[in-house]
Amino acid sequence: MPNVKLFVDEARYPSVRQGLAALLPELRDMLCATLAVDHAACQFAVIPVMGLPDQPQINAELHLLPRSERTPQVLRAAAEALRDRLQAETGLHAAVRIAALDPGSYIALK
Repeated sequence: MPNVKLFVDEARYPSVRQGLAALLPELRDMLCATLAVDHAACQFAVIPVMGLPDQPQINAELHLLPRSERTPQVLRAAAEALRDRLQAETGLHAAVRIAALDPGSYIALK
């Protein structure tokens, strides 16, 4: 269940909005394949934000439940692939952070 939030600098958002929208299905396919989850479990949000000029213009945060096959190497590869696709599509500097959720306290109502 990757929950992905893409925080995009609001000054850059208008110029990359369409490209990001078109890229979302590819990103979902990539993450679902890498993390072994169904499309229905994957959630994306693209959010324009105000940030400082010396920060990455796109900040991707991926939250997921831990699984034994999601090793640090697998997660690093997923983060690198996500960052590289975002940068290639937008031409903007992107940063990616991945955090594991606590399965004992995680509740999701759909």
